[in-house]
Amino acid sequence: MENRIKLKILGITYSQIQNGAYALVLAEEEGLRRIPIIIGTAEAQSIAIRLEHLTPPRPMTHDLFVSFAHGFGIRLLEVFIYSFEEGVFSSELLFEDENKRQIRIDSRTSDAIAIALRAQAPIYTTPEIISEAGIIFEEESEEETAEPEKETGNVKKGLEELSIQDLEKQLEKAIRIEAYEVAANIQQEINRRNKKEA
Repeated sequence: MENRIKLKILGITYSQIQNGAYALVLAEEEGLRRIPIIIGTAEAQSIAIRLEHLTPPRPMTHDLFVSFAHGFGIRLLEVFIYSFEEGVFSSELLFEDENKRQIRIDSRTSDAIAIALRAQAPIYTTPEIISEAGIIFEEESEEETAEPEKETGNVKKGLEELSIQDLEKQLEKAIRIEAYEVAANIQQEINRRNKKEA
């Protein structure tokens, strides 16, 4: 299909528009425009643990879906965000089986992206959607990342005082009790320190 733009996942921030929701930020692979998509807590959690390379003790719904598909020789070829109407994005997943038969399945964008992450499948959209929903962040990008910092600042300050060994123990515990947002914060602190030492 022509005239499509490949997207990458930049990350997740707290939504400034909707309480109790998150903004999943996608970006053009070759460009400056960003698309923020409002998603729920469960989907944000599912995407965040994958972005942070965390392994939950039990498979989450999106893990189960991908394992089921692979078990029957079905693979995800791509996710395509094909529509943006009244603030709502619509997506479809393109699957292929062992006999090269293809099928498209309609999906919520948050679920499609959570599955794409696990299946390592590319994400595309149209130039029209990028033009309509895309935002260019320049100096504003620092302000945008500062907001979640304020809300999680106290947690992060507490983490800075722990040793790497203690952080790893806390990470294991957070994953065990399925506190994935806490686990993501701990993982970020471990990554930050590893980068410092490198």
